[in-house]
Amino acid sequence: MPESLGDSGGSPITMNLNIIVLAKQVPDTRCVSQGTMNADGTINRAALPVIINPDDMKALEQALRLKEAHPGSTIRVLTMGPSRAADVVRESLFRGADGGYLLSDAAFAGADTLATSYVLATAIGKMGKCDIVLCGRQAIDGETAQVGSQVAERLGMPQITYVEKILSVNDGQITVKRRIDDGVEVVEAPLPLVVTVDGSAAPCRPRNAKWLMSYKHADIEMWSATDIDADLAQCGLAGSPTRVKAVESVVLKAKEARVMGSSDEEIEELMKSLL
Repeated sequence: MPESLGDSGGSPITMNLNIIVLAKQVPDTRCVSQGTMNADGTINRAALPVIINPDDMKALEQALRLKEAHPGSTIRVLTMGPSRAADVVRESLFRGADGGYLLSDAAFAGADTLATSYVLATAIGKMGKCDIVLCGRQAIDGETAQVGSQVAERLGMPQITYVEKILSVNDGQITVKRRIDDGVEVVEAPLPLVVTVDGSAAPCRPRNAKWLMSYKHADIEMWSATDIDADLAQCGLAGSPTRVKAVESVVLKAKEARVMGSSDEEIEELMKSLL
């Protein structure tokens, strides 16, 4: 059984939470090869297998634990990408999410983090009331860790980053454990807010067989730029001040190898060479 939320002390106050999880279908960066980049600097996604961003799956697990601790809560998943990215929502439904939306439009193509956060924040505004927006700290195809913070800024919400575990949500306050360079810290903040989940958080639970059978052919609602009343000048390449020049797979190899013995003279020679 997945670990439940910890008791923060005292009697918890049950809240029906409206939770939105931002998740991304990403190219499997272990498979980068020739043909990965298009001429305009965008990723040729057809040339790479895709997976759900690992940190986003961990954000989904935190959402599912909140739902278990607060019966009556709902989880909606929001993703942006081509039509096949609808699988992100389906995979979330298989694990306990309640619904979701795919943002898909040619106008969204080639978006950097600034344009992506604009589209996501605009869509969240259309989705209505939300108490918590959860997403992974960063995506493996860019590793900028910018989108979650930018979404929070656009929505005018407080944010907590590098969250390893949500400890409790009581009386309009959330308590979390953050993973930082020097250890961990416990932070409280008011709702609504944006939470970015660290890679050290618990992995997402497996699919539920019953939900898999129920939702494997589910139709996922798709929103275009028109559906969310987006400003096209802030979407896709048009709204992206940054460009990707190249993507490559770097493999570190030893330039040369030497076999050393255990004598004092050989060890001293090695130390001189290293120095």
